[in-house]
Order: sequence, then C-alpha cells, then structure tokens
Amino acid sequence: MKYAVLGIVLIATGMLVTAPGAAQPGYPNRPIRLIVPYPPGGPTDLIARTINEPLSERLGQQVVVDNRGGAATLIGTELAARAPADGYTLLVATITTLAVNPSLKRKLPYHPERDFAPISMLGVQPYLLATHPSLPVKSVSTLVAHSKANPGKLNFASAGVGTGAHLAGELFKHLAGIDIVHVPYKGTGPAIVDLTGGQVALLFGGISALRPHALSGKLRVLGVTSAKRSPAVPDVPTIAESGIAGYETTSWNSMVAPRGVPQPILKRLNAEVVAVLSRPDVSELLQKRGTDPAPGTPGELAAHIKSELARFTGLIRTIGLPRE
Repeated sequence: MKYAVLGIVLIATGMLVTAPGAAQPGYPNRPIRLIVPYPPGGPTDLIARTINEPLSERLGQQVVVDNRGGAATLIGTELAARAPADGYTLLVATITTLAVNPSLKRKLPYHPERDFAPISMLGVQPYLLATHPSLPVKSVSTLVAHSKANPGKLNFASAGVGTGAHLAGELFKHLAGIDIVHVPYKGTGPAIVDLTGGQVALLFGGISALRPHALSGKLRVLGVTSAKRSPAVPDVPTIAESGIAGYETTSWNSMVAPRGVPQPILKRLNAEVVAVLSRPDVSELLQKRGTDPAPGTPGELAAHIKSELARFTGLIRTIGLPRE
C-alpha cells in the first residue's frame, strides 16, 4: 500500500511538471531561435546580432539569429506566432510588425497583442533620408523644390509596404506637399543596393545601415527623422529644422515570444535582455549604430504597443493612405 501511494504521488508530480503551460526545468537546455523578420544587413538585423552573443553567454545556450525577411515582416512574424510556446522561438518585433501593419492591413496572419507575449523593448532609432549622389540636391529644401518641379518623376525606396520607413516617406510627402513614388523592397539591405546603384533616387532607412555608405560617398544624407539631432550623426539636420514643420517619426524594436510561454521563462528572458542592454559596451555599440537602448518591463512594452497602434491608425487616416 505504501508503495502504491508513493507511485501515485510520483505520477501526480510528473503530471504537474509536464502539464501544459508549466515552466520547463533547466530552461534553456538547447539553442534558442531569434527570428528577425528582415534580410541580413538592415538595422533590425544589426540589433539582433549585437545582443545575441552576450545574451547567449547569460542564458548558457546559443541564441541563433534566423533571418526570415519579406512581405513587410509578415513572413517571419507569422512563423514566430505559430511556433511552440516553449521559449525556444523568439521574435525581434518592430514598429512595422506591431503597429504599422495592424493599422494599415485589414487582414493579418497574427494579432499584435493577442498572439505575442511582450518581453522587453530593445531600442529606438530615427530614420535617415538619403539620396543617390547623382540627384542634384544637397538639402531637404532643395529636394522639395526639385520634387515640385518634377512631380511624379522621383521615387523613394523603403524596407517594404507598410513598414515604418514607408510611413516615414508618406508623411514626408504629405507635409512637404510633393509627389514622389514609393518603391518597396524586402528589407533595407536590398533597398540600399539599388540606391547606391542609382536604380532609386531616395531612401528612408536606419542610421546603422546607411551611414557607412554615406561615409564612402556612395550616397548623400539630407536629414534625420527625429525631433532632435541624433548623437550618432550630429552634423545631420532634422527634417523639421530643414523646413518641414511638424515632421517627426522614429522606429523601434522589441523582443516578444509566442503567446502562452510560461511566466517564469518570460521573467528570465526579460531579466537577461535588460542585463545585456544595460552593459556599457553593448549600449555604446548600439548608440554608435544609431540605436538608443530602451530596456523595460513586459508591461511597459505592452502599453507602448497599444499606444503606437492608436498613433499609426490616426496617422494613416490623416495622410489618406488606403488600408489594404
């Protein structure tokens, strides 16, 4: 009888340990996949590759960056949303993923709030407005004048339809009163290739991705999209101070997991991500690449997502961009 009771207790204990939603013992005990919903080379990819090694050290398991670009982050995001909720698949979710796409698209293969569990904000970045050197403009004001003299003849590239960079361009068109044509790409990296090759005239993109090409003379930077000048490019004027009153928009990145990951795992991930972003060497490297580290709690990220959803819904309505 004694052994029968002991067997029942052991079975019950095993059931508790393996029950759905229970934290896995010894997490993590195998590599973790960090999905980046863009091709390699863009600002989101650089952020992921800045933190993945120190995060691997803290977790004691390799954090592997998995680039799944395309469809304005939809491909990688849907993959993450459908992954097992065990803490071994994470997503670098962007302003595009969690705010712009839900505001712009009527149907998505995921819900920004219901399908993901927030872990932490990662960083905030302004965009740069860059041109091919062959374009006869050297400032935002001369670009606006040239565009008005040649309506519909200039184009601007972005990381894809519905991305934050796309909205940055649409807002610029709206406030400047100009007609320029949007050319979407499957990420910032491919867009830069065509900009430096002269296939497109303008590009709204991240500082980390564009600055090396500006220093080499392959493109010309005209302005930064933030309200204040960026410490990463202090000599670049803001678009607002260059004559487009009220212009301001920035990008941001965060880390989320599929909804249903056990709370102990989410708590561990938040603590480790915050610790990595608070390291002076990591923070300095991110700032040099144009990102201001912004670690925080899951609750703060959830509130930020809700606020950004409201902001972009209003912006899309204001500029008259049709919902897809």
